[in-house]
Amino acid sequence: TKNVESDIIKFIKHNKGKSGIIYCLSRKKVEEIAQVLQVNGISAVPYHAGLDAKTRAKHQDMFLMEDVEVVVATIAFGMGIDKPDVRFVIHHDIPKSLESYYQETGRAGRDGGEGHCMAYYSYKDVEKLEKFMSGKPVAEQEIGFALLQEVVAYAETSMSRRKFLLHYFGEEFDNETGEGGDMDDNVRNPKPKAEAKDNVVKVLQVVRDTKHLYKSKEIVFTLMGKINAVIKAHRTDAQDFFGCGSDKDERYWMALIRQALVAGLLKKDIETYGILKLSPEGAAYIKNPTSFMMTEDHEYSEEEDEAIVTAAKSTGTADEALMAMLKDLRKKEAKKLGVPPFVVFQDPSLEDMALKYPISIEELSNVHGVGEGKAKKYGKPFVDLIARYVEENDIIRPDDLVVKSTGANSANKLYIIQNIDRKLSLEDIAKAKGFTMDNLLKEMEQIVYSGTKLNIKYWIDEILDEDQQEEIHDYFMDSQTDKIEDALKEFDGDYDIEELRLMRIKFISEVAN
Repeated sequence: TKNVESDIIKFIKHNKGKSGIIYCLSRKKVEEIAQVLQVNGISAVPYHAGLDAKTRAKHQDMFLMEDVEVVVATIAFGMGIDKPDVRFVIHHDIPKSLESYYQETGRAGRDGGEGHCMAYYSYKDVEKLEKFMSGKPVAEQEIGFALLQEVVAYAETSMSRRKFLLHYFGEEFDNETGEGGDMDDNVRNPKPKAEAKDNVVKVLQVVRDTKHLYKSKEIVFTLMGKINAVIKAHRTDAQDFFGCGSDKDERYWMALIRQALVAGLLKKDIETYGILKLSPEGAAYIKNPTSFMMTEDHEYSEEEDEAIVTAAKSTGTADEALMAMLKDLRKKEAKKLGVPPFVVFQDPSLEDMALKYPISIEELSNVHGVGEGKAKKYGKPFVDLIARYVEENDIIRPDDLVVKSTGANSANKLYIIQNIDRKLSLEDIAKAKGFTMDNLLKEMEQIVYSGTKLNIKYWIDEILDEDQQEEIHDYFMDSQTDKIEDALKEFDGDYDIEELRLMRIKFISEVAN
């Protein structure tokens, strides 16, 4: 689960005009994802039990009549839906059982045409689901844990996923007679494996010798020789096995523990939530270890399969040559306007431009920390320069320019802007949103750095007199940087961080916007 939202948007844009369903576990997530898709130009509607029956029926009809391409839904959706040409099913959250996964993925390609299924998985999500279960009756928990363990095994397996699923439901699949054996990621990209017999023994011995008291995290810490409060309390750091696995990192040990759980050498008990125990098979393995091929984590590459846009990680390095040109241009523009360069665009914005090559004002307004106001005010010479640069150097621009964000974030920003307009006390605004002052200032900084005005003079007048305000304003005007650390040094204790940050917000708002 690296860049789930931008991956999903990329995937849907590659499959324009095709119908799909995205499953999430919570209503809140459904609403969020539906909004993110809408903001990014994809026709999508939410579907969950919190909507009234009329809205649900309307959204279902829109999907059937192809007025919308995508439905974002909790698991309740799709049971009674008779749509044969669903082309993709995406699991934003890992489902609670393989039964539901099988049923939900089965909604794709019922007409015999293509059906792509993508699922995003992170062990953290599984732990969250385990936590939800810990309040339920023990019998129900036992079943729930067992089902979840199967989902983890499926997600982490390196064998053919199709074989795994069929085997789970009591059927066999053999490569000779079975068509489409290469349908899944594991068969197309076999994951590298490494012998881990000795390290499995280490893990099992540490679980045994720490007397079955620890969850995975403490076991990993013990192996690596790291101390936390729990380890200290049990004096594990004084044992001779403490630190016996310090040659490997946390990720390696976590993966190995998960694979040992899947192999049945370790188990988690229901009554003692999350604590690792040795199973009888694990105890036997310590006495007589056999080969244990550990699957290494698989990083996907872009070439894989154009139909399925994989979670490719961009290197995230900006174009150095372009970056230098943008900085020069910023200096010139700032000089013309008689303001410091950071007023025009901050460094992170320039870096983002050198990564995404925006060539229109609209594209520029999606760049990190720019926003519509700023793009219109300062953007033209920048996009002209980038367009020339792209043409002269035959640069292939990324087609997924940027994922616009939405959701709670914009609602918070709107609330802040409206209430500052009403001259409400900043402390009250922070309180109403459950923010600390630091969080509120961060939000305000994002707002003004994106080109929106915030008139906080009414608030600053309460804490700083005119001369003090002028002194800080002049400092920012003459400074080459807007870094607060530098301002703190310059004023050497005359003003605190909060005062300087507020003055910087006022300065950017007045001078840059």
